[in-house]
Amino acid sequence: TRTYLEIISDLPWKDPKPENFSIDSARRILERDHYGMRDVKDRILEFLAVRKKKQDTKGSIICLVGPPGVGKTSVGVSIARALKKEYFRFSVGGMNDESEVKGHRRTYIGAMPGKIIQGLRITKTKNPVFLIDEIDKMGISYQGDPASALLEVLDPEQNSTFRDTYLDVPFDLSQVLFITTANTLETIPRPLLDRMEVIELSGYTSDEKLAIGRKYLVPKSLEKHGLTKGEVKYSTAILRKIADEYAREAGVRNYEKSLHKIHRKIALRLIESPPESLPIVVDESMLVELLGEPIFVEDEILKADRPGMAIGLAWTSMGGDTLIIEAQNTAGKGEIKLTGQLGDVMQESVSIAYTWVKAHAGERNIDPAWFEHNAVHLHVPEGATPKDGPSAGITMTVALYSLVTGQVMAPNLAMTGELTLKGKVMPIGGLKEKVLAARRNKITDIIIPKFNKRDLDKLDETVTKGITFHQVGTIEEVLAIAFPCDATRKRVEAAPPLPTAKSEEIAAISAAVAEAVKGAIGGR
Repeated sequence: TRTYLEIISDLPWKDPKPENFSIDSARRILERDHYGMRDVKDRILEFLAVRKKKQDTKGSIICLVGPPGVGKTSVGVSIARALKKEYFRFSVGGMNDESEVKGHRRTYIGAMPGKIIQGLRITKTKNPVFLIDEIDKMGISYQGDPASALLEVLDPEQNSTFRDTYLDVPFDLSQVLFITTANTLETIPRPLLDRMEVIELSGYTSDEKLAIGRKYLVPKSLEKHGLTKGEVKYSTAILRKIADEYAREAGVRNYEKSLHKIHRKIALRLIESPPESLPIVVDESMLVELLGEPIFVEDEILKADRPGMAIGLAWTSMGGDTLIIEAQNTAGKGEIKLTGQLGDVMQESVSIAYTWVKAHAGERNIDPAWFEHNAVHLHVPEGATPKDGPSAGITMTVALYSLVTGQVMAPNLAMTGELTLKGKVMPIGGLKEKVLAARRNKITDIIIPKFNKRDLDKLDETVTKGITFHQVGTIEEVLAIAFPCDATRKRVEAAPPLPTAKSEEIAAISAAVAEAVKGAIGGR
């Protein structure tokens, strides 16, 4: 009872003072703390302006969505600083017990209130900023569903009378500014998602990473390891090399880890054997010595330089990525074998692609007998990684068409688009992340659905610079770009069938075997 009364008395029951913050100050804080992210900053400032204009804090729920390492959590901290509010963060990743949110009944030994009440008790104010991290990674078990418990917390129509199971008294949460973070929206329950305003954070370009490294990451890492700018020096080329060859990702988390590793080793050198002169200049040879050989290098893996290969673009919760499709034929009767951990939707995309190529063989001057005497094995490398989604439809078609016709796809070309059975190219999602992945892999031409023109127009010039975009509506347009030499005029002969023995030969062999067996038995 004493603990219960202490918790009740520690809660901020009085109404807080009215909010008093400056939009100009909020803009300066966002500009100082984060590089780039123009659209994100504008959305946040618009959100704060409406909040200031209305003087009404109800319904203030933001969901920041993006790949790891792009600054979602730090944006939440900046919003709290801009509003001059107390800040409380807790993660719900892996949480599968609703008692973590709403508390336990007091009849249980060791019962405690949930995270919401604990946060209010720590911040000692009725209108703090609550950051709920990893909201897309909640689980569910026999102990309840935390997502359902969060519905009451995040619903502006209900949270004015939020009732923690431990306290069992209503508490007003309507003045709390809730910010949630996630890597993807796909795993967030729809009722929960409907209660939030989504702001998407995309990955960074190579130039943005370079600026972030020089302006934020290097000074921060130097200070963390007791070093100064006068002791360590980087050239622009070396910082770019670290980002491109040691930390190729959507965010900058591994970039920062690489800098930490460099500075730890340099700190050890300075203690054990101080150099005669400073600063220590990190060059290419020293970089290999400190970090090892580059992890990401230009090689033959990402080149569709043989028939049956095509390069696609994928988007996951980790950001954009390139996708190599490989197809190989063997003697058979039209069978299709799939490897590479392909999901159900992707397997259907392969079926659609194969059907389209087979159905249009005649008009493309391909011998239909090819499909009767060949089996196709289609593989997507990195076989241990599950893959799914419809946006590889046109890539599958190009790979199969390349295999059947013996043509090699145009160099430095990647593509993304869903294919229908009638050959139409449907729109896809995650265009910016896919374009960034193409940039990281030196792709110069990208085929996209024409229905994604609106998404393309929204992209910043720093993202699209140096890339030619081909907007298509049908698979015929895709093939014309992928195979500009129009080798479909060349007839592709059917693969010869496997040799088979004649019926007379089979009968003679059978008779000889029978005679040998009979002789062996008689000899006994």
